Amino acid sequence: MTAPHRLEADRIAFAYEPGADVFRDVSATLEGGEVAGIVGPNGSGKSTLLRVLSGMLAPKAGGVLLDGQPVHRLSPRRRARTLAFLPQSVDPVFSLSAFEVVCLGRFPHAGTMGGLGPDDYQVAERCLRDTETEELRDRDFFTLSGGERQRVLIASILAQEPALLLLDEPTSALDIHHQIEVFGLLRRLARDGYGVAVVTHDLNLAARFCTRLLLLGSGPGLLASGPAHEVLQESLLSAAYASAIRVCDHPITHTLLVTAEAPPEEPE
Repeated sequence: MTAPHRLEADRIAFAYEPGADVFRDVSATLEGGEVAGIVGPNGSGKSTLLRVLSGMLAPKAGGVLLDGQPVHRLSPRRRARTLAFLPQSVDPVFSLSAFEVVCLGRFPHAGTMGGLGPDDYQVAERCLRDTETEELRDRDFFTLSGGERQRVLIASILAQEPALLLLDEPTSALDIHHQIEVFGLLRRLARDGYGVAVVTHDLNLAARFCTRLLLLGSGPGLLASGPAHEVLQESLLSAAYASAIRVCDHPITHTLLVTAEAPPEEPE
């Protein structure tokens, strides 16, 4: 049996400029079977943290290990066979079908000349099925709706055959229906054994679908980490967002419902 894969960050810090840390002293892990949400206000370093975890950026302090090895020192091909990263925006340079976009995810397994074989196409077909995008197979990627594009892009990173997935705001440009659809897919993938880390601004989606949350503040640093009911506390969220945040039970989903108090109205 293949040993489970593990991504581990130990007290990492990152700065684009000396003396201006985006975040510091952040520790986190990611393993199969969970959806870990990274939440926090604008400018708290969520996307930067994901890029450090992916190995695209090297930490200023601390370390990120993928199965015990420094992730940013691994070759892109070797890293991509275990760890997949989906940025906020992906637009192919050329017109491609949905199937061709998914096939691009096979690059870590392609031969020396970049060619794909029958096994690669079978993997791509399976990833279309796993993301319920078979009917989009021959459609031009640019003609797809936002939700369809996101599912095809997730199929593409699944085609890498990784164990761990890192996604940066995959629902930021989607309507509420497609947001639920994408997060539902991420939860199904976790149930199938994938480890998923996702950056999101939507605390209610995070409360409903994530098994664990990391809350970044503007401190900079990690304010809290743990199950949603431990992290989504009014005091923690109010400190992170510098605003009065209220948390209650959702009457339908029975998960936590997060709202922000409106500022007081000026007297007329």
